[in-house]
Amino acid sequence: MCPDCQRPAPVGIQCVDCVAAAARAQRAPQTVFGGQVRGARPLVTIWIIGICVASYVLQLTIPGWTQRWWFSPKAGASEPWRFLTAAFLHSPTSFVHILFNMVALWSVGPFLESTLGRARYLTLYLVSAIGGSVGAVVLAPVTGGWNTFIVGASGAVFGLFGAVLVVLRRLGRSAGGIIGVIVVNGVLSFVIPGVAWQAHLGGLVTGALLGAAFAYAPRERQKVVSVVATLVVIGGLTLSALATYSQAGVPFG
Repeated sequence: MCPDCQRPAPVGIQCVDCVAAAARAQRAPQTVFGGQVRGARPLVTIWIIGICVASYVLQLTIPGWTQRWWFSPKAGASEPWRFLTAAFLHSPTSFVHILFNMVALWSVGPFLESTLGRARYLTLYLVSAIGGSVGAVVLAPVTGGWNTFIVGASGAVFGLFGAVLVVLRRLGRSAGGIIGVIVVNGVLSFVIPGVAWQAHLGGLVTGALLGAAFAYAPRERQKVVSVVATLVVIGGLTLSALATYSQAGVPFG
């Protein structure tokens, strides 16, 4: 072995080929629920906040940006992408709306991102956002809110609330604080006019279900369970929305 190919080892030296083989054989570090550890910075949370802020700036500067992407049960029937895009919009007349949601996201997002792993965390956020919109659809026949326009990350954030509640209990840690946050925000949803409590409820239930699947999956089957659970939850949300549209006589697609 020439000097250029020598690499120091705990005992003696190794060649570059042996070092490379050992690196391939070494398992990547994983989070407690089987996600891949990719660094200490909560990059997904930061990116979500960045996208919401950028979209908010576009709402203030480009006429029609909000109307192009907001959600209502009736609009979602003909333009299904609105089920997700509305989660990246906020009320252009109230800076408190986006501020409150981003602070809430930052309060629980980094913990879930580091615990679940980035892929599961992003999946949780996006599916919960859709679940919030589906909640508005399912409850539209009761509330009469077919044409009520909805914007905000609240559905997704409530999904994170539901997931962190389950995760904390799975880890054997106190969940009293997050229960208090959910109760307070739930009360405010009904007290403050114009708040889409239907989306909050839909996101909360979706996040709790998906979070439970991620947290309680057997260690050796975490990836498979995560994928299957995500597909099942998305399928359930889709069927719920389609059934509601069908019963109400609203054409979908």
